[in-house]
Amino acid sequence: MSNVFSEKDFEILIATKDRSNFDFLMPMFPFQHFSNFNILIVNQSKNKILSSDFEFVKVINSTEKGLSKSRNKAIQNASKKICLITDDDVVFAENFRSHILLAFQNQDKADIITFNHQRIGALQPQKKWNSPFKHNSKTIWSVSSIEIAFKLTEIKKKNIAFDTNFGLGSFFETAEEFLFLKTALNQKGNVYFSPEIIVSHPEFSSGKDEGSDTLIYSRAALFYKLHGSFALVWLAKYVFFLIRKKYIRFSEAGEKYKTGLAGIAKFREITKHKL
Repeated sequence: MSNVFSEKDFEILIATKDRSNFDFLMPMFPFQHFSNFNILIVNQSKNKILSSDFEFVKVINSTEKGLSKSRNKAIQNASKKICLITDDDVVFAENFRSHILLAFQNQDKADIITFNHQRIGALQPQKKWNSPFKHNSKTIWSVSSIEIAFKLTEIKKKNIAFDTNFGLGSFFETAEEFLFLKTALNQKGNVYFSPEIIVSHPEFSSGKDEGSDTLIYSRAALFYKLHGSFALVWLAKYVFFLIRKKYIRFSEAGEKYKTGLAGIAKFREITKHKL
């Protein structure tokens, strides 16, 4: 028989920084007051303290830096059966909680379910998938962290966590959600997709960043983590892909390749990984 989850079983894990009040929560919940939800906030700050008088809103103030560290601290301190990962600038759909709980009820073998989201102002959702399916190592590439919900006991039992070397505020500012889901798949976790739109997020174009040093540096490190020394070949192909797509100029190729090599070197340095 499928598990039946109630609203009391659901918790929202919010990563934020430098907060001293709850003003940022108001636009996130346009349909009712945020205090009606179980919320765990990790507030990373060196000098600002956030405190809660709301029964269902808990706060952890941390001086650590980095999105993945924030996510992991939230997982370690979460207490409800079903948890949703999110950021501090999203807008929740009115029925997001019931959509998530029903998805876990219907797919009772799922450890993690990813959902869909929409850019604010966009007419179409980010994912074109309309039906539920089981994720694999290819489909997880397109998942955003604000779409991920999970069963807390299964995540802890399987030791699934975010790689703190990746994500905003860390050495390599990308792919933390991909690595989280890849760890889940490697640990024989059941990861599914459900097509409901649960949240909206501010519009931005990641394509504008394609040729940035930060992204090349981080992606080269990621590819080395995944494929070892083959990353050197991949990096050359990647640089020429960026030229072909006009993200960078041909004259920049040498410097961009060196940027990628620096990312690989940094990953090897911090992980003591041999080439």
